[in-house]
Amino acid sequence: EVQLVESGGGLMPPGKSLRLSCVCSGLTFSAYAMNWVRQSPGKGPEWVAFINGGAAMKKYADSVKGRFAISRDNAKNTLYLDIDDLRPEDTAVYYCAKFPYWGQGTQVTVSS
Repeated sequence: EVQLVESGGGLMPPGKSLRLSCVCSGLTFSAYAMNWVRQSPGKGPEWVAFINGGAAMKKYADSVKGRFAISRDNAKNTLYLDIDDLRPEDTAVYYCAKFPYWGQGTQVTVSS
């Protein structure tokens, strides 16, 4: 059974940085590309970042390029998302995904 468990969210003031983590089990983690997807209140899911199995290829949504960084540690079966310069519009539930599998999400709220 594939399980994806996110953590690291919380209430943060604007301008701060945050690292989200996603621990994966039930799959050969290093063999698969992974994604981060977020869903803001009242909106549909928004894909934000992609990384291939070997971490050589990374892609970002235009809305987050330059502030978000996706990475992975294949030895720890863990996916990361570093977010710099948090903005109120980053408020969302953040999910890691190895499609069609999704985690339960971690809430990020950016507010002063």
